[in-house]
Amino acid sequence: MAIKKALRELRSQLSLLDRQVSARAELKDVDLDCLDLIGRHGPISPTALARQTGLHPATLTGILDRLERAGWVARERDTADRRAVLIRALPERNAELFRLYSGMNHAMDEICAGYTEAELDLLADFLRRATGAGRDATVALSGD
Repeated sequence: MAIKKALRELRSQLSLLDRQVSARAELKDVDLDCLDLIGRHGPISPTALARQTGLHPATLTGILDRLERAGWVARERDTADRRAVLIRALPERNAELFRLYSGMNHAMDEICAGYTEAELDLLADFLRRATGAGRDATVALSGD
């Protein structure tokens, strides 16, 4: 099926782009994945981040230590529960990632400009559903 082939090619190309960004930012691939989740869902607790990444909490602690030392994230006390810790991305440092992805972001803006709002809504729905299927498959495998 053409759509599955195109999605595989997109996944591969985005993976290659992420590796280039990681290398330039002097991050490990898993660090970049965690930063993306923190940026999109943060501030976030380490427990919630471990759940979303599928990483063991001890592994995640090492990643967060590394990201904090390098100035990418900060650990802060949760104002609602002073015993809890939240992780937030530091905007000044994360601007570097936005710069590294700017070429792709610009290209995506140009591609999207060629579609109607209805077509973009349809594509967004497909991608959300495909993402959900991927999430479900990941959960199913992690239960083994």
